[in-house]
Amino acid sequence: MTSLTDTQWSRMVKAGLWRKGCPNVRDQLRRVEMNFVGFDGEAHRGVLVVNADVTASVVRIFTRLFEERFPIRRMRPMEAYSGDLDASLADDNTSAFNCRRPDQINAPFQESPHANGRAIDINPLENPWINLRTKKWSPSAKFAERTEGKGKILKGGLVWSAFTEEDWLWQDIKVPDYMHFDTGYPSKPFKGPNARPATAGPSAVDRSTSAG
Repeated sequence: MTSLTDTQWSRMVKAGLWRKGCPNVRDQLRRVEMNFVGFDGEAHRGVLVVNADVTASVVRIFTRLFEERFPIRRMRPMEAYSGDLDASLADDNTSAFNCRRPDQINAPFQESPHANGRAIDINPLENPWINLRTKKWSPSAKFAERTEGKGKILKGGLVWSAFTEEDWLWQDIKVPDYMHFDTGYPSKPFKGPNARPATAGPSAVDRSTSAG
């Protein structure tokens, strides 16, 4: 995990991930590169941008998902989608930090878990949400039913357990939002199990693999 470089921050600002009115979190954000198991069963390299206070927790969680071979479609930072939430969801992209556009935001900028780097959306296609504006499933209703399936998140299942055991919340909203975990709303410094040292081994963080 590393601090954001000036180059990456410039790309993020240019893409609209941060602008006037968003939380002043640049110095708090960290770039976390991790291996994940793709839907093809192979190891790939991905990136999440998260708040420094959740990095140890995030590494533990995704190490567990990697070791237990939970499939993730892709994991690209939001500047790859010019900050467009809908584009990221449609691409089944797992993502974290994004001070979302005014027409895509679900909470005031300053209070938003995503805008503070303390929320993660996983496999949006397999784990859709009810869009509060359209009242429809987004990005698709295809996998809305909560039955067993590849890449799906179910209460009591692996992903749910990995996050909730670290004091993250699932679907922290009044409508179904199966992709979403955060550390609380309004977002504030994370007080979860950070006292436990990060135990991520080379399986998730240091092993060299192709990004695929």
